[in-house]
Amino acid sequence: MFVPSGVITITTDFGHQGPFVATMKGRMLTRLADARIIDVTHEVPVYWPAEAGFWLSRSYQYFPSGTVHVAVVDPGVGTSRDIIAVEADGHGFLAPDNGLLAPVVGRAASARIYRLDLASVRQRLQLPVPSATFHGRDIFAPVAAEIAAGHIAMQDLGPVTTDVVPAWVDEPSSTPDQVAGVIITIDHFGNLITNIDATLIERFSRPVVRTAGHDFPLRRTYGDVRPGDYLALINSFGVVELARAEQSAAEGLGLGRGAPVVVSSR
Repeated sequence: MFVPSGVITITTDFGHQGPFVATMKGRMLTRLADARIIDVTHEVPVYWPAEAGFWLSRSYQYFPSGTVHVAVVDPGVGTSRDIIAVEADGHGFLAPDNGLLAPVVGRAASARIYRLDLASVRQRLQLPVPSATFHGRDIFAPVAAEIAAGHIAMQDLGPVTTDVVPAWVDEPSSTPDQVAGVIITIDHFGNLITNIDATLIERFSRPVVRTAGHDFPLRRTYGDVRPGDYLALINSFGVVELARAEQSAAEGLGLGRGAPVVVSSR
């Protein structure tokens, strides 16, 4: 059950150039002055909801129950694309219906999805006509604040639905011999982070991670190899990661998002 806590997180592809994130927060604080607003990331690759959904689905559990999570990676802003709200595991989520929240729905123990009735919500919350290019500020921010304040319930946002846009990146595939996934993101250190959860490879006694013609044994942490050596490990978010001790695996291997990765038993 979702009971608002006053905490709001924001995930976007806006970066930090310009006032875009700040004005979203301003709209939130105008509606809920004591809101506690947390940035998850604003460095999602532009126009790619898949990475926003990946991070959000693996980070929301670290926030208190009742948090409202707003994610705006919205190449379809101003078009006929819908907005959806999801209630899952005691948390609330608000995002464009473009596949961004599919990983949240897929991983949650239970999820209820609502399709935002924008005309009704605008009238109820007295929202002005939104800009055609900045729904993050004009729709997502004030609606999230009103949810976080308890002024509007998730079920009052619009009708229940199950017909939503699927994720842009398929979930890993499994056979008895291997698990196949992709590199979903690259962190600040150049580590190549995959979408392969640790639980999928627990059955392999001595797992080997393969990509681009290279084989990497699974280690416990970066310091288990010499500086400059490559390794695979289970990172702090519980997924397979390819790394290079004290250097960038992305630069060294020349790999990026979408590169296939296979884990199998040695």
